[in-house]
Amino acid sequence: MLGRRIRVRGQVQGVGFRPFVWELARRHGVTGTVLNDAEGVLVEAAGEGLAAFEAALAAEAPPLARVDAVEGTDADLPPCGDFTIAASGAAGAETRVTPDAATCADCAAEIRDPSARRFGYPFTNCTNCGPRLTILRALPYDRARTTMAPFEMCAACRAEYEDPADRRFHAQPIACPACGPQAWCEADGARLNADPIATAARWLRAGRIVAIKGLGGFHLACDATNPAALALLRERKRRPAKPFALMAPLETVARHAVLDDTARARLTEPAAPIVLLPKAAPLPEGVAPGQGRLGWMLPYTPLHHLLLDAARRPLVMTSGNLSGEPQAIGDDEAREKLSGFADGFLMHDREIARRLDDGVEIAAPPMVLRRARGRVPGTLELPPGLPHAQVAAFGGQLKSAICLTKAGQAMLSHHLGDLDDPLTLEEFLRADADLAELLGHAPEAVAVDLHPEFRATRHGHARADALGVPVFEVQHHHAHMAAALGEAGWRGATAVGLVLDGLGLGPDGTVWGGEVLVGGYAGVARAAHLTPAPLVGGDRAQADPWRNAVVRLDAAGHGALAERLFGHLPLAPLRAAAMAGVNAPLSSSAGRLYDAVAACLGLCPERQSFEGEAAMALQTLSERGGDARPYPFGLGPEIDPAPMFDALARDLAAGAPPETIAARFEAGLAKAFASAARAACDAAGTDTVALSGGCFQNVSLLARVTARLDGLRLCPPGEVPANDGGLAFGQALVALARMESG
Repeated sequence: MLGRRIRVRGQVQGVGFRPFVWELARRHGVTGTVLNDAEGVLVEAAGEGLAAFEAALAAEAPPLARVDAVEGTDADLPPCGDFTIAASGAAGAETRVTPDAATCADCAAEIRDPSARRFGYPFTNCTNCGPRLTILRALPYDRARTTMAPFEMCAACRAEYEDPADRRFHAQPIACPACGPQAWCEADGARLNADPIATAARWLRAGRIVAIKGLGGFHLACDATNPAALALLRERKRRPAKPFALMAPLETVARHAVLDDTARARLTEPAAPIVLLPKAAPLPEGVAPGQGRLGWMLPYTPLHHLLLDAARRPLVMTSGNLSGEPQAIGDDEAREKLSGFADGFLMHDREIARRLDDGVEIAAPPMVLRRARGRVPGTLELPPGLPHAQVAAFGGQLKSAICLTKAGQAMLSHHLGDLDDPLTLEEFLRADADLAELLGHAPEAVAVDLHPEFRATRHGHARADALGVPVFEVQHHHAHMAAALGEAGWRGATAVGLVLDGLGLGPDGTVWGGEVLVGGYAGVARAAHLTPAPLVGGDRAQADPWRNAVVRLDAAGHGALAERLFGHLPLAPLRAAAMAGVNAPLSSSAGRLYDAVAACLGLCPERQSFEGEAAMALQTLSERGGDARPYPFGLGPEIDPAPMFDALARDLAAGAPPETIAARFEAGLAKAFASAARAACDAAGTDTVALSGGCFQNVSLLARVTARLDGLRLCPPGEVPANDGGLAFGQALVALARMESG
């Protein structure tokens, strides 16, 4: 029988692809077989409707599938009178693991249907939704290798699991009230014999703090409409100002946020990320003090849906952890670490195999700020022509993430945290081993940051030594530029990188952070940069905005203004250290310039309570200031902010509104760096500009820069975080390019 042997590659296992193919074959009158194997899905098919059948494999794929390739060849096949799902072949790491997916519409309706056997059941799922990576212990992905293994299916679930026409066919987390996980509440160390959803909702409505076991870890929750509950949570977590994430049904989000079609689509994706949305109807200021945007996510498990139905109000859902530590995932760990924060616990007995934070994203322009649950372990396609070698890249010290390349794809890990914390470092090392095993990854090279004291760098060198493979050290801002180019699929000769961030070691031994670079994946040269200023106190300068303000004002000849604004602080020792160069490395950081201007406007000048607090407050002011006249900067190989501080000082003296000053600063910064990028493009004969670095998480700055680079091919932030969460992807691309060039 003449037919086709069709190989489907991509994210095609654990997503209902085989029953989809089975149904498609019946619709098109095709006979044959479909099975899973080590490379993906293999179809052998024949029949008059074969051409339409093959075209539909990609065009009509299930919601959670991602088809990278459909490769068909003519084949002589044994006669077959039907189309069947055959037993799976050998498992392999090429098949990928599907990210966790938010509750689908069918399951959400089912838990609210009194006639359904899963009415009110908090662990309802099907092939189109539910946990994946967070319950997986090892490949291949089947029930015995997940944390669902202890729960033996009842006869009714088994029948659904084995029926190709059922949406729960081979859904590994399948469960029901008779055979699956159960939830309960605890208070004062005792398990309560009461409806857990109703009990937790009652606690929340009464203003209590509840620790909730979710998909990838515990949350601390409270009533987002209750100022006293918000203040209590902030006091207990010692978190005075950092914004809280919020969870609510879509109709509630629409009442409190500016919600267009783009934002609605982002919120309702299977990844169900936290999406930063402009405020509309107010909530108490304690949700996100001083911010113009709030982070909203929809309920993404049946437990969350049921809890929000019962609570009837938006809830704060913030990570359940001690400050700086990873999120708690184990029951005993949560009891030990969160009892001081929470008045009660909403628990369940399905174990969490992997810690995954909630992702944080922006809808327009579409941008991932924190790559996490729902996105990982999805892969990114490598730019064409780069070697298909296996590289392990280990990112930076902050917002750490790991990137593994294999077979033309890059797997950029979830957000792992700041490696200054010992427990986060442990999590980083565990993730390295875990992801390598899941992907069957055997590194041929390692890529690390140029900074020798980063824990990720030291780990990368140790791994390379143990494996006997080369190490590629990649300058921080080169990695940012490469990540933006790589996500855009760029494969040219020369591009320009406009990289604005906090800190990164430069090859000259100074600290970079406001850079215009020229080159490609294999190497770059510095074309322009912000005029350096000392970071007095080293790391203290990142936490204390006034330090940056004083050195910048002094350099611009405005020492008297510094005295007026910050005279109550220890200026003399700071100035002495700056002059002597004692613990005061030179830095061209755009992030620290943001801090300096924020401090001049009185925005948390003495100490930031979280990273980026001053810059975020300045962004909020800038957006209120609208389309302001740009402050001037000195242009050239050094972009000098002294003229900007001259104009700022005049505006302060004249009593200009803070939002006008903020907008003029940001407009001036955008104009200066866009001009330098255009000049670099002209000199290098290119029209491609990569925009990266943590400052470009600021959509106001990004919009201002983008407008001034009109007509050029821009590679802006997108699925790869512009902050240090994207460094590892860029490092991997640089390593591959250097391997290619020898």
